[in-house]
Amino acid sequence: MRGDVLVIGLLLALLALAAAVALWAWRELDDVPLDLHGWLALAGGVAATLVLGVGLMVLVYQSHRRGFDERAGHE
Repeated sequence: MRGDVLVIGLLLALLALAAAVALWAWRELDDVPLDLHGWLALAGGVAATLVLGVGLMVLVYQSHRRGFDERAGHE
């Protein structure tokens, strides 16, 4: 129980640190102009990240539903 609380606290601290760094970077780059190619690259990166994340989660759920998780390591 105590280990779970420690892990959750550590993960929340890492999330807060990542959000703080992202906010700092966003404010530092506030006056940098972004042309059409920059916006297209940003949109492509966001879209690719979402597709990859959704695709991997679909594979996780399909693996669980079809029972591949239970068969792994039981020979």
